[in-house]
Amino acid sequence: MASQDKAAKKEARKQKRQASKARRQQLFQAFQMQRKEDKLLIPIMVGVLLGVTAVAFLLGLIWNMHWMFLPVGIAFGLLGAVIIFGRRVQRTVYRKAEGQPGAAGWALDNLRGKWRLTQAVAGTAQLDAVHRLIGRPGIVLVGEGTPHRLRNLMSQEKKRVSRVVGETPIYEVVVGNDENEVPLRKLQTHLSKLPRNISVAQIDSIENRLTALASRGNAMPKGPMPQGAKMRNMQRTMRRGR
Repeated sequence: MASQDKAAKKEARKQKRQASKARRQQLFQAFQMQRKEDKLLIPIMVGVLLGVTAVAFLLGLIWNMHWMFLPVGIAFGLLGAVIIFGRRVQRTVYRKAEGQPGAAGWALDNLRGKWRLTQAVAGTAQLDAVHRLIGRPGIVLVGEGTPHRLRNLMSQEKKRVSRVVGETPIYEVVVGNDENEVPLRKLQTHLSKLPRNISVAQIDSIENRLTALASRGNAMPKGPMPQGAKMRNMQRTMRRGR
């Protein structure tokens, strides 16, 4: 029994080392990809590192504790450089994905927070689509595609959903760069600013009711994923590394 436990612990440590190595490799690949496209990445990261370190060192001189402040400054400088890296990677990902079929669905799949996502609850052969989110604000219908086709899709889906969710608020969001639309890169921020109207228990209840609702309309065909989606692992790796 003891030998089995020892073997299991050894295997667990081995798997942990392999997972850590894989994350480091993913981070390095993400850095290499971003560095090739973003010529300012390294200068900005180095600038942040040196700037934060210098400020910490100067504060240490003022209080005659530079030997203590210097390592703290280096640590915070490295953290700042990593944060800058993550944000610039994210900006590149959204820039590449914007305007491509399936981009909004891909972005919703990467949302942070307690959202229940059902993709392409309504759609057309032209890859217009309505995605449904359930969260603390209530129901959020997110549309992507040609505006005049989306209006009808959104209206039909809202009527269909309203029959089973009662007084639960239903929000409509169209992803795009025109007036009254939300740019892809700002979608997460826009959703996070919606008011909290329902509880977690109500989310579960609504999800069960909508799951039981028979699907109507055409499902969106499996269209091409946006080119930026291949960089999705970069974002996930950055989140795990924070």
